[in-house]
Amino acid sequence: MAHLSLYRKFRPAVFDEIVRQEHVVRVLRHQIERDEVGHAYLFTGPRGTGKTSVARIFARAVNCEHPQNGSPCGVCAVCKALAAGGSLDIVEIDAASNNGVNEMRDLREKVQYPPVTGKYKVYIIDEVHMLTDSAFNALLKTLEEPPAHAVFILATTEPHKIPATILSRCMRLDFKLIPEEDLERHLTKILDGLGRQYEKEAVAAIARAGAGSDRDMLSIAEMCLAYGEKLTYDGVTAVLGAADLQTTASLADAVLQSDLSTALSVTERILAEGKSAGVLLRDLLNFLNEVAVAKTCRNAEKLLSLPERLFSMVKEIASRAEGAAILRATEIMVKTENELRFASSPRIALETAILRAAMPQTDRDLDALLVRISALEKQVALLQKSAPAPVKQAPAPVFEAPKATPQKAFEESPFDDVPPPFDDVPPEEDAAPPWEEALPAPDEAPRKTLPHAPAAEKAPPAESAAAAPASGAQDAETTFGLFLRRLRKMPASGVLYALCRDLEPRGEGEKLVLSTDIRTVADTLNGEKHRAAMAAALAELGVTQFEVRFISAARAEEKDGVERLKKDFADYPVEIK
Repeated sequence: MAHLSLYRKFRPAVFDEIVRQEHVVRVLRHQIERDEVGHAYLFTGPRGTGKTSVARIFARAVNCEHPQNGSPCGVCAVCKALAAGGSLDIVEIDAASNNGVNEMRDLREKVQYPPVTGKYKVYIIDEVHMLTDSAFNALLKTLEEPPAHAVFILATTEPHKIPATILSRCMRLDFKLIPEEDLERHLTKILDGLGRQYEKEAVAAIARAGAGSDRDMLSIAEMCLAYGEKLTYDGVTAVLGAADLQTTASLADAVLQSDLSTALSVTERILAEGKSAGVLLRDLLNFLNEVAVAKTCRNAEKLLSLPERLFSMVKEIASRAEGAAILRATEIMVKTENELRFASSPRIALETAILRAAMPQTDRDLDALLVRISALEKQVALLQKSAPAPVKQAPAPVFEAPKATPQKAFEESPFDDVPPPFDDVPPEEDAAPPWEEALPAPDEAPRKTLPHAPAAEKAPPAESAAAAPASGAQDAETTFGLFLRRLRKMPASGVLYALCRDLEPRGEGEKLVLSTDIRTVADTLNGEKHRAAMAAALAELGVTQFEVRFISAARAEEKDGVERLKKDFADYPVEIK
């Protein structure tokens, strides 16, 4: 007997042997059991999912004398006659080679003849989308109103190429891709029936290579069975033409770790062995997918179905790689796979993609920036581990607020980062405010610095009270500048600082007057919360009396004019009446 391929030898004979497609099988079974067989069916779906096999089973089942659970019994005279082949009641037409209008006209004439042995005459038209427009028009009328004994089954992988007039006259049943788990179960059953030894990882690899097609899987399995007595994972990898997984792993790891030298060296070595750029790119994409699964899925070992040593290697690479790096490398390789079809030099295109994936510092893409940030964070973490432990210092003393200052203000705005006031200069009871203190003569020692001024503020000469100008207005401005600096150090003081920036300082005796021509600003600063915070900051500068005053725009203009007169005519007294 001539050798039969696995997909022909193990072609399903009854509905129970169909791998998945339960939704299709259930519809056809119910129609047979209820004797409600339609006149036209359209089977669509990817290749190798069982369209032709289901059509043949259905054709025999509708003619069977005693169908069992919707499937042909296989023992009646009709079933035996149909199984023997050469029956006139089941006609298979290949539309790819019989796509002309003459063939459809011939079918339209022959469909009038009744069946020979069964109840129905079934026409199975495979690859029906290959028919021409004229052929579809010739088939249209017959398909709409066929004889009572005629059943049409149209099978195609591209239903979008079929005219809508044909689609609307058929019962459409969509076949789906078969999950890998079901393919593994089907192949295991076949191998057990053949008595062949196999590795589970090899079966999983073949099912994965089948990509949802049962026929493709069986074709690959037949090649792998011819490779050796035992079906092994290494044998399957060799038959599929994939590069050694260890080598592919080293390439992927070098790309993910931005090791440019290693990535290019491994690429050159694989290509020098005779592997094409397309095959290497496909292997790299598959491995990156496995790394992504191992990185994100808890049951990755079950999903990948790799040998233990190979899975541990994939898991280790996934643990070292960043998710953004995996995603970026995968996207680059997917884009290169499309470009490789039209590239005049596929090798250069592949090496350029590997260079781009291994050099995120040259890419301004968001994913590349994330990879670079992650690498910097790792370097910082390593430096922190190797750095000596910092010496603990005593905490700086906390400034104690005067009793007159509300405690709530310090709870909301503590001055932890402000040094304590001078302890060696006791405050004088009748000390004049800072804006009334005149600078000493050159031969004299300074009488006194700003009371309670921190040591850190004495260093800059422009900000110290000793260097302040002699005029009271300028002393008030100096104190106000120091007040703003302390205000900026207060936590959550952004609003208060912004409101105080536009105030005009002026000294009136021992009182610091802060004026504004915006009533809303004056009312807000005179509120309890803001006034308490301002009092706390001014208390450090020795200012216990202050006022936030609102002046109208007209009065502000008048004030500016008076000040200008006093300055221009300093020798004459100027009075406001």
